[in-house]
Amino acid sequence: MKKISIAVLAFIFLMTGLSYAAEKGSAKEAQAMVKKAAAYWKENGKDKAFAAFDNPKGQFVDRDLYVYVIDMTRNAMVVSHGTNHKLIGKELIGLKDTDGKQFLKEIVDIAKAKGSGWVDYKWTNPVSKKVESKTAYFEKFSNFVIVCGAYK
Repeated sequence: MKKISIAVLAFIFLMTGLSYAAEKGSAKEAQAMVKKAAAYWKENGKDKAFAAFDNPKGQFVDRDLYVYVIDMTRNAMVVSHGTNHKLIGKELIGLKDTDGKQFLKEIVDIAKAKGSGWVDYKWTNPVSKKVESKTAYFEKFSNFVIVCGAYK
């Protein structure tokens, strides 16, 4: 009887863990979201794209994944953001993570040099309220950078 109980508990623990993992977006999904956003922008133009990216219930927000766009020519000014419209219009080139890393500056530098890439940093997860490791995939699009991050 005890073995059955342990097996049941192990199953419940496993399913709970899988359920929590399914609630979080993956790095692969973040990369796919950026590519989808770039294709949407190419097809529909900047104004329609920004309106779609800014919609918190739209196709560019999924669980803890969301697209945001920064202007490389204006000190990483946020020009579109899927979940925090208060950031739009703010220059965030000097923004630091909890370890003091200027991750947006790094994103801009890599985008200018290579066009796309990944940057790791630490950020407070709005769901758990805990500082967690995060990775962001980004692609240069004209003078802008389309970004989407995923908690690890």
